Amino acid sequence: MKTSTPFPGSLRPQLRPQLSPLLLALIAAWSPLSQAEDGAALPEVVVKESQSISEKNKLPTTTESVTAAKVADTINAMNVEDTLKYMPSVLVRKRFIGDTQAPMSTRTTGINASARSLIYADGMLLSALINNNNGNGSPRWFMVAPEEIERIDVLYGPFAAEYPGNSYGAVTAITTRMPEHFEASVKANTAFQDFSQYGTNNTYRSQEFAATLGNRSGDWSWWFSANHLDSYSQPVTYITAATAPAGSSGAYLTQDRTGKNIYVLGAGNLTHTVQDNAKIKLAYDFSPTLTATYTLGYWQNRADAHAQSYLSNAAGAPVYTSAFSSNDTEQEQWMQSLALRSKTQGVWDWEAIASSFYVAKDQTRTSTGAYPAAQYGGAGTIADASGTGWNTVDLKGIWRPQGANGAHIVSFGGHYDQYKLVSPTYLTSNWISGGNGAVSTDSRGKTETSALWAQDVWRLSQNWKATLGGRYEWWRAFGGYNYAVASGGINQPEVRNSGFSPKLSVAWAPDDQWQVTGSFGKALRFPTVGELYQNILGSDGIYRQPNPNLKPERVLSSELAIERALDKGKLRLSLFQEEVSDALISQTATLGSVVSSFTQNVDKTRQRGVEFVVQKDDVLIRGLEINGSVTYVDARILANSSFVSGTTTSVGKRTPYVPEWRATLVGTYRPDDHWAYTLAGRYSGRLYATVDNSDVNTHTYQGFDGFMVFDARVRYKIDKHWSTAVGIDNLTNKNYFLFHPFPERTLFAELKYDF
Repeated sequence: MKTSTPFPGSLRPQLRPQLSPLLLALIAAWSPLSQAEDGAALPEVVVKESQSISEKNKLPTTTESVTAAKVADTINAMNVEDTLKYMPSVLVRKRFIGDTQAPMSTRTTGINASARSLIYADGMLLSALINNNNGNGSPRWFMVAPEEIERIDVLYGPFAAEYPGNSYGAVTAITTRMPEHFEASVKANTAFQDFSQYGTNNTYRSQEFAATLGNRSGDWSWWFSANHLDSYSQPVTYITAATAPAGSSGAYLTQDRTGKNIYVLGAGNLTHTVQDNAKIKLAYDFSPTLTATYTLGYWQNRADAHAQSYLSNAAGAPVYTSAFSSNDTEQEQWMQSLALRSKTQGVWDWEAIASSFYVAKDQTRTSTGAYPAAQYGGAGTIADASGTGWNTVDLKGIWRPQGANGAHIVSFGGHYDQYKLVSPTYLTSNWISGGNGAVSTDSRGKTETSALWAQDVWRLSQNWKATLGGRYEWWRAFGGYNYAVASGGINQPEVRNSGFSPKLSVAWAPDDQWQVTGSFGKALRFPTVGELYQNILGSDGIYRQPNPNLKPERVLSSELAIERALDKGKLRLSLFQEEVSDALISQTATLGSVVSSFTQNVDKTRQRGVEFVVQKDDVLIRGLEINGSVTYVDARILANSSFVSGTTTSVGKRTPYVPEWRATLVGTYRPDDHWAYTLAGRYSGRLYATVDNSDVNTHTYQGFDGFMVFDARVRYKIDKHWSTAVGIDNLTNKNYFLFHPFPERTLFAELKYDF
């Protein structure tokens, strides 16, 4: 842990604090919010061994980080999202190796709310803000390879004016590296999962090959990476029914998540995925203080999924129902970004980043005919998301009127983004090779947001610092179109909204060991294209048009963070509260004449809790490192006028997808420079998926278990070139569901050579 005087670069005693240049502009907008609920907790900048994103950009946000070196020693990581596995209050819902639908949850947001957090790689947005779900709205993690990571920072809460309201869960900032000299590496990973549940008993393997190459020559530097993944999954879904087919045997009697008896007839979506990722980064130093960086990334996926029946007839032949199906997916996606950054550390610095993410191909072909013949062709559908994508532009300036150690550091900027959703589904006569037939459903639309923001880090004295900021956003949704066979097509109306989000943080550091930070921020989270325009499947099996007039989520967040520096470590205690008005949550209500489940504005939710984090090196013996966290959250629905039920209520119930308790504990022992031994545990309490908390049965398909799993890893650095590692995830073979059945005990092995 780095130690220094309170607030490095703070005011000299004789320097008198000045009025913040932003203060007068913020007073009028701030005053209506001054009546926030008493006791609303207020985060802090965590001091790390190396500088985090929050430190470099002077962001008033609680931050936790992991470096590439720590990932290599402690985490069985085949994909980049694995590196967040032990972050406090973070869960990435990854169902299998190569899963493309892996949203991130935080201490106040759930695994179905991908648009309530943001993921960036070097300023390039990987969050797919085309939806807010655990499907097509999931982050594009696969555009970053673990080998290119330098560090990852997770910033908790919407307290930095630089980020939009989607940050109210967290911001994950991935920093990748550029070489200082010639370097190259090759790596091979493999994994084996033994899975046994109901009538499925098999071993599922995954293997990955990765290579990197880079160099620096004068003012030029470049980096190339490529990854190839070949992976097989355990069942992702199960086929269930109220009764087993007559004349068959092999069905498993169990209960659904509401406690009703059901039969499990077979396993679905046993997925084989083959993915390739390639990226090139080029950087040029125009001068020692001005650098341009261009990044181009490509990813492709070929996946096929089939079903397995547990049923057989008297003759022993497999029996199938109409619920059994197969699907094939083909995806190709491109991303690129261009960044210009100055780094004078003088009076002025600036940066400009433009990025584009484009879905060149995204087709999923699904059978609709009867098994077993449907496995080889016949009628089906083609869902085509090709043409979906987003573009962003960010401009930022930093003004240090009195230098880096002066009383004020003012940052400001502008932002623009546009998101486009294209998702028609066609009928086809041959789901394997047939062309597009008649349109079955269609959902299209665009959103765009423009924003201006500013922030002033105001050093009041040697021990006190205030950060004042604000963000004003203009948002609109347009081009909305929906089509369903039963209801025809409709052009949705254009919708506009705007608003101001003030931020305030005050930090007190009485000495080098203690820091207390109180923060408050308002955030606006505007609806995504999918929430506005994605067709809704009614309870009668017919698709209908959604509600295009959803209101934005209005969030008031606060945190009080107390941090104590230890010898080679730290402790942090955070008290936090978040109130969300017009929360966008899927729930049951009347749509036309049919009761259905779809995204609506829930009047008010409140999440409040406490988080404790500890990190310490050389615990009891030299070389033993401990990292751990415990989080408690009381998440409640306070008002919900749109919920429809004749038997239950949602008011006072737990907010969906937010568990009450979470915890992590990681111990790593490094006896010398060659060996690293890690044992880690992850715990999450059970959660509810419904607003009335009616899903009382957790251990079943579509239920949500609490779980405690243990992981282990041993890494050995053979010499300066060779390293190897073996590990086990889910060491005790915990069997649990998070809607889907999750992986059981999985063995990992890795071999790497660095040139």
